[in-house]
Amino acid sequence: MVYPDRAAAGHALGTALEHLRDTDPLVLGLPRGGVPVAAAVRAVLGGDLDVLLVRKLGLPWQPELAMGALGEGGVVVLNRDVVDRSGVSQAAFLDVEQTELAELARRQAMLRERDPIPLAGRTVIIVDDGMATGATVAAACRVAREQEPARIVVAVPVSSPEAARRVRPECDELVCLWTPADLGGVGMAYADFHQLADAEVVELLR
Repeated sequence: MVYPDRAAAGHALGTALEHLRDTDPLVLGLPRGGVPVAAAVRAVLGGDLDVLLVRKLGLPWQPELAMGALGEGGVVVLNRDVVDRSGVSQAAFLDVEQTELAELARRQAMLRERDPIPLAGRTVIIVDDGMATGATVAAACRVAREQEPARIVVAVPVSSPEAARRVRPECDELVCLWTPADLGGVGMAYADFHQLADAEVVELLR
C-alpha cells in the first residue's frame, strides 16, 4: 500500500473521517508534512484548517529517531526508552532542545500570519503524514488538550504499531489507515515524499 502523495493520502483519510463531518471540525496539520494531508482532509470534511506547531527532538547522531518532542506552550514529551537505550548525555539532549526551540520560534514567526484558531469546545483533528515513534503527535495532543477542546482525534495515513500504542492514550480517537508491522520510515508509504518548503505550507494555509 503506497500513496501517490500527501494530498492523495489526505483525501483517503478524509473519507475515513466522514463521521466527523457534522461536528464542524478544526483540522490541525503538523508542519511541514502534515499540512498538505490536513488540507486534503479539510477539503473532504469542511470545517477550519490551521497548524499546530511541534518539533521532534532527534538523537544527535540519528535525527530521525525521536528522543521526544516539544510544542507551543512549553510542552515536552520524552521517549524514555530511546533516551535510556541511546545513552545520550544531558548536555547533548539540552543542545538538541535549544536548537529545536529556536526552530519552533522561527516557524511561529513564519507560519502564524494570523492568530491561531481557538481550540476550546471544538472537535480537533490532529493530522500528520505518518507516525514512526509517535512522539511528535503525542506532544501535539498535549498542547491541544491544554486548550480544552471538546474532543481530540488523531488521524494519520500510516503508523508503526509502536507509535499507535503510544498515541492512543493521548487522544479520544485514533484513525489510521495502515499500520504495517515493519514500517522502516514514513516515507516508504509514499511515491512522492518530497521535503516541503515553508512557502508551500504558507500557501496551503492561505
